[in-house]
Amino acid sequence: MTPVARRATILALLAALMAATRVHHFGVVPDASWAVFFIGGVYLASWTRWAFPGLMVLAVAVDWFVITQQGLSFWSHYCVSPAYWCLVPAYFAMWAGGTWLKRHVDGPALARALKLVASLVVSVAVCHLIAQGSFYWISSSVAEPSVAGWWKNYTDWLLPYMRVAALYVGAAAMLHVLLTRVLPKPAAGARPLRAD
Repeated sequence: MTPVARRATILALLAALMAATRVHHFGVVPDASWAVFFIGGVYLASWTRWAFPGLMVLAVAVDWFVITQQGLSFWSHYCVSPAYWCLVPAYFAMWAGGTWLKRHVDGPALARALKLVASLVVSVAVCHLIAQGSFYWISSSVAEPSVAGWWKNYTDWLLPYMRVAALYVGAAAMLHVLLTRVLPKPAAGARPLRAD
């Protein structure tokens, strides 16, 4: 498989995963959006210019579909306020964390694992800070915002979002190891699977 075909396949799989799980944000299968952007940063860093915006458009399209299918107006929905557009920098924080990991994923296995964990934790914390903070402070959903109220809300939701992102990123990491280390090596002259 050529590098372009490999990236296109990864992009298609990430888009399908996000579309399938974003439909029900709090359903039995949790929303993979944050992990999708992190994984995209790892595998599609050289396509950032158009892959990131494409995945953002998909995220908004899925939200629009879900909201309008409920017979509601997208623009007057509880979740869609001026803060909704802060999802762009929030999700880019996930993408940037994945890109950082791709550039620094060297050294022994333990060092690589620690870099993965550190980059994911920082990315989720920043993404949540932007997404939750903007919703808390900018939208009109919170009647009387306060620093104490914001902090409680931030800390109440941080671990659940961290857990979901870690679940998907961990599964992707195991799949990567399986495809690159465990399965038989490609024939002589074939190119190995690479992140980007």
